[in-house]
Amino acid sequence: MIGSIINGQEFNNSDNTIDVINPYNGEVVSEIALASDIEFEKGVTNSYDTFHNTMKDMPAHERSDILRKTADLMEENAEEFAWAIVKEAGKPIHFSRGEVQRSVQVLRFASEEAKHITGEVVPMDAAIDGDGRLGLVKQVPLGVVAAITPFNFPLNLSLHKIAPAIAAGNTVIFKPAEKTPISAYQLVKLFQEAGLPDGVLNLVMGTGEIGEALVTHDKVHKISFTGSLPVGRSIQESAGFKKVTLELGSNSPNILFNDANINEAAKQLVKGAFSFSGQVCISAQRVYVQQDIYEPFLKEYIKQTNELTIGDPTDESTDIGPMISEEEAKRAKQWIDDAAEHGANVETGGERDGTILKPTIMTNVESNMKIIADEVFAPIVSVIPFDTEEDVIAYSNDSIYGLQAGVFTKDIDRAMRVADQLEMGGVWINEISTYRQDNHPYGGVKQSGVGREGVKYAVEDMTEPKFIGFKLKD
Repeated sequence: MIGSIINGQEFNNSDNTIDVINPYNGEVVSEIALASDIEFEKGVTNSYDTFHNTMKDMPAHERSDILRKTADLMEENAEEFAWAIVKEAGKPIHFSRGEVQRSVQVLRFASEEAKHITGEVVPMDAAIDGDGRLGLVKQVPLGVVAAITPFNFPLNLSLHKIAPAIAAGNTVIFKPAEKTPISAYQLVKLFQEAGLPDGVLNLVMGTGEIGEALVTHDKVHKISFTGSLPVGRSIQESAGFKKVTLELGSNSPNILFNDANINEAAKQLVKGAFSFSGQVCISAQRVYVQQDIYEPFLKEYIKQTNELTIGDPTDESTDIGPMISEEEAKRAKQWIDDAAEHGANVETGGERDGTILKPTIMTNVESNMKIIADEVFAPIVSVIPFDTEEDVIAYSNDSIYGLQAGVFTKDIDRAMRVADQLEMGGVWINEISTYRQDNHPYGGVKQSGVGREGVKYAVEDMTEPKFIGFKLKD
């Protein structure tokens, strides 16, 4: 059994427990002890006290060294982390290894960023009567950052919150998804091994109730959350004066103009739509294809999709494993059936076997269908023809979401025009919407979220400017 870790001490004696289930075979792979109310309060209070007693004054080079050592240790133990993700999330092993590699990179970016948090000198004499004055601005840490993380990238997305927070000099109270707590537990233990002082990173195991309590707690200064739109709305309403970063839903559009390389675009969009069974915030959900290449693209897309290997995520050759739960697979299957009942065509896939939903390509869809208007978070993609540039921009922007998009064209002028007009937090040219690096700003507009991740940009959100003015001698 694994439990919360508060001030270096593990709490795993609770009678209130949850089984961690392997989504592929239904086996119990671990058991977590949920934090009691007393343990939760102890965790938050200890994070607050540790910030004021330890972390607030820790020099940048020490924070940087700890992050670098954690990266080195993770690299040494990469297989252990990868197999934990396979067991708890059902993510195929080669994708799990990729997540660990990215996580190492996040830690190294954060280690460097810790040493480059700068301020500025304000030209006080630019104002009347400002002569003889000096103004300095320092970026200072906020205090306690609550990291509330999802199941789909249990290691990498957790580190996109934890690593920048530590780099900036904050303490962290970490609430992972209850379906994927094993890698979270291993991560906290790894930070301890790297020399992070007790209390800088506290782990509290729990359900949504713990998350709600973090959002409203007076000793928490910032909430960093990745998850669903309804929960994000609730956090925004409840957080009060806290700083908030919300990474929420999307129904990412990908646009193919008639000069795109059909085979290469199809290859990339198979990965973009179906990696980790589509359980990716920026998964390619809507694929708009210019009319004169629509049919050849669709034919090639179906062909390449049908070549995917579906099955056991522990198998090195597996491309598509299970969804996180049978409940989620049933929900996605129902969305497919609802669309088909209203005239949509299932070109391939659409079949469910337990937690596995076959990669599904839909056509003849309408903009008000759930598979278009909402976030499917499943291996479902719709392929839609368009005529003009103006049409496809309108189709793409017709959404409550605006996280990331992909545009395929050889025309750089058109690429820039379209990118400027798409209402998205990020636009990739000749790359799928699903592609993300760990050092660029990442976040959405509209109802896809608030704030930005990407280590440098997260650090900015996890600090605040403090002005110090001097009146010099006459």
